[in-house]
Amino acid sequence: MNTHAPRSVEDYLRQLRAALEGQDPALIQDALYDAEEYLRAEISTHAGKSEADVLELIASTYGAPEEVAAAYRDTELKVAAALRAPPKPPASSAFGRFFSIFGDGRAYAGLLFMLFSLATGLLYFTVTMVGTSMSIGLAILIIGVPFFIAFIGVTRALALVECRLVEAVSGVRMPRRPQHPGAPQKFWARVTDMLGDTRTWTTLAYNVLMMPLGILYFTLAIFGVTLSLSLVAAPVYEIIRVIGGFEPEHMHPLKVQLIDEPAWLITPLGLLLCFVVGVLLLKLTLHLSRGIVRGHAYLAKSMLVLP
Repeated sequence: MNTHAPRSVEDYLRQLRAALEGQDPALIQDALYDAEEYLRAEISTHAGKSEADVLELIASTYGAPEEVAAAYRDTELKVAAALRAPPKPPASSAFGRFFSIFGDGRAYAGLLFMLFSLATGLLYFTVTMVGTSMSIGLAILIIGVPFFIAFIGVTRALALVECRLVEAVSGVRMPRRPQHPGAPQKFWARVTDMLGDTRTWTTLAYNVLMMPLGILYFTLAIFGVTLSLSLVAAPVYEIIRVIGGFEPEHMHPLKVQLIDEPAWLITPLGLLLCFVVGVLLLKLTLHLSRGIVRGHAYLAKSMLVLP
């Protein structure tokens, strides 16, 4: 553990990162952003003093790196406890345990995420491909470099939005702050830092990867929901058809999914089998959506969050 007083913002941030070692990367990114934002704002208001003098001056108000790290750890525990959903009482029967997934909000949130991932994947992919191609095409012109900086800024903003969305549907801790741009730099130094920043390229890779993942998630969600609901609705349709005495063939739920409808499917036993299979498939779809979104959250964290 560092014991000497930090002499610069970079030194303070190194000590803070070391004090937070082992914590969630999202928490570390938030803490580093807040500390750097505060310290650089204070330094800018004391233009006549060195960084070391300003850091010594504000040590009593903001705190040493170890103190700030302890405060963030305590706050994180309190916030996590406040936001944690109250534990559900365990189901008293096998029947209740079987149907518990149908009352899980995370499963439905995951399903919505999978449905909307086609649109978000298309957006991220389009922004990335258009921005990259235009940055390369404009590189020989004087406007190319400012365009590249603006493009990277947009991708980082989209990454923060994606992190917040992923946290909302999965419950996995994601950063609430973006990556801090650091101290003011000369124009070309800033470009060099962006090109050398690993997160620049992993964010672009994530945006491109979201296109095939979005197609896959959307396809799985649509297939699972439509097929399971069609099978569940088949007995209901058949009862209404028999009681009402009408036969709109084009509206039969099974005909939407099955090309050749075996005769046994419209028998009572066949319809009961359809209902049971539909419920099982819907249950599997909800479990799958919850698992996929949680796995996707860890993928997003590995590519979008500072290590």
